[in-house]
Amino acid sequence: MRRRTTNVPRYGDLTSAQVPASTRGATLVWPVGGLEQHGPHLPLSVDLDIPDALARQVVAEAGGLLLPGQPVSARSLPQSGGGPHFPGTVHIGGTTFIDYLTDCLTSLARLDLGRLVVVNGHYENEGLLFEAIDGCAQNALFTGTEIVAFSWWSLVTDGWLTDHLPGFPGWHAEHAGLTETSLMMYLRPETVGAERPHHASPPPAGVYRHPVDVDEISDRGVLSSAAGASADLGERLFWHLVDGVVALLDTPPRGTTVAPKAEVPSP
Repeated sequence: MRRRTTNVPRYGDLTSAQVPASTRGATLVWPVGGLEQHGPHLPLSVDLDIPDALARQVVAEAGGLLLPGQPVSARSLPQSGGGPHFPGTVHIGGTTFIDYLTDCLTSLARLDLGRLVVVNGHYENEGLLFEAIDGCAQNALFTGTEIVAFSWWSLVTDGWLTDHLPGFPGWHAEHAGLTETSLMMYLRPETVGAERPHHASPPPAGVYRHPVDVDEISDRGVLSSAAGASADLGERLFWHLVDGVVALLDTPPRGTTVAPKAEVPSP
């Protein structure tokens, strides 16, 4: 059985004097998530917990440094996240989110990185994250750095879905459903409640209606169904994702040799 690694080299543990040598040509992995309602059975932190765990394992297996996760997300929408109709969600506006990400990326561009890997865990972040990265690329802020950004669900193959999730409703409707519940049962079982909410009519993809009937589109914030979730399924999915990311990164960053694993001196 494969074991997760949580104690990995972290960017924040470096001193300022160590940064140039430790980051030159290296890989920096940045989990980006959110604090959003996930029904009555999951914590608000799901959208950061999953990419953070994935980012840690990627650093352990592919080398590099872990950046602290970004916990505040773009606005949750009713047809993909339940929206602001449920207590607990914290968000910032889309233009502010792009500006924030752009400022972060501008700072990171000052490092002589080989590769920046961004792992997203919040559905509504995706387009805005890509827009911020594209804006930085057009301004030539990352001339010697390759950026690889993705949402974790994008690495789930069709074959895996066919084998493990028959009747899959689509990622837009998987909010607080079978996959997120299973992943959390594997990664942080102490935070998962006993309920497995079921919503028989997931909202269609790409359709937005206003005003919103919250009870029609969800079961207390769950857009599809958490029935059948298990730690075993979560474990299978987690390692499927890890393998997908490692394969994605299995070529040297453009214009560099293979990035060395960063060494963080012991205190």
